[in-house]
Amino acid sequence: MPILTGPRLMPRSGTRPRQLVVLLHGFGADGNDLIDLAQEWQPLLPEAAFVAPHAPEPCIQGFGRQWFSLTFRDPHERWRGVNRAGPTLDAFLDAELAALGLRPHQLGLVGFSQGCMMALHVALRRERPVAAVVGLSGMLVMEEGRGPESLAPQVRSVPPILLAHGDQDEVIPVDAMFLSAEALATADVPAEWHLSAGIGHGIDDGALHHAGRFLAAGFARAARPA
Repeated sequence: MPILTGPRLMPRSGTRPRQLVVLLHGFGADGNDLIDLAQEWQPLLPEAAFVAPHAPEPCIQGFGRQWFSLTFRDPHERWRGVNRAGPTLDAFLDAELAALGLRPHQLGLVGFSQGCMMALHVALRRERPVAAVVGLSGMLVMEEGRGPESLAPQVRSVPPILLAHGDQDEVIPVDAMFLSAEALATADVPAEWHLSAGIGHGIDDGALHHAGRFLAAGFARAARPA
């Protein structure tokens, strides 16, 4: 199983981390592409550590990394991809939590594009729910040829989920966000969503603002006594 590495940022407070935010980049990028988001969210999350792992494979485009290959010629490649890469990411999350002495509910996941696919796939199948999942410009990957009802038996935990998407996305059309939210609802997994007007396949200030507040609220809820 590949060992993931990537850039990190320790808590702004200078103290021991009380939360961990893992940032999952998109196809053809690497962890350096997202680690700067940590600086945007540090004022809201001063006790959080951030890590942006590089995906395990060199990208087939010849630059950057990929969680799995995307040729867009095989309708099953996304489903096979998230299932193949999922255990590597899951093991990385467990190792990072253990290294920091944190519990599963002190973890937040943020994924962009292909990283969003990975974040949603893995978070729903972890034994314990994470504090929050933010999916940016991505989608929930479903098994090709099966309806959303097929998701429910695979869900092991229900984390808070925020989906954000640009309404002019030319790579993953905005309909993917609404279809993902509907599929999650079918499996009794509620999701909030944010639509960025006039934005393509990217992250604007509005999405950053909502995502940061969503992460902070998720950590606050998870810290309350049961």
